Amino acid sequence: MKLTLEKHWTTGEIVLRRFIAASLRDTIKPSKSKITLNNRSQALRDLLEEETTMGDDWNGVKDAITSKFQEVPGRNKHHNKQWISVETLEKIQGTKRKKTVINSSQTRTEKVKAQTEYIGANKQVKKSVRVDHQKYVNDLATMLEKAAREGNMRRLYDTTKKLV
Repeated sequence: MKLTLEKHWTTGEIVLRRFIAASLRDTIKPSKSKITLNNRSQALRDLLEEETTMGDDWNGVKDAITSKFQEVPGRNKHHNKQWISVETLEKIQGTKRKKTVINSSQTRTEKVKAQTEYIGANKQVKKSVRVDHQKYVNDLATMLEKAAREGNMRRLYDTTKKLV
């Protein structure tokens, strides 16, 4: 038996990247994103007054939304769990910065000092993640109890699958 491999040619389209939607849960960034989106929507209203095709309108909407998300929260580089809070994500970024300080330190005393700061920050991150996960599991348990009381088997099944 002879096997051959085929090359799958790509059309050169840009791969869709996910945006950081978790940062929109923060209280400051949603207001900033609303202002940005309102400014973009004003430009879209101006486009609607002109005679354009449906494809041009869609491209305008798509460009406005993607540019708004690039300005405010940015691109998502890693898939974070949905139950991790914004504060925990900020603490994780802080530990990453402290880790780069450790790696870029020149002397041993700087390195030891940076390592002690990193160890403390890392413990705080782990504690915060444990608290967030416990809160998430408790919320799922209350959803399970509520679905069982209501007799909603679909929600009961879906929530149980999330727990397992």
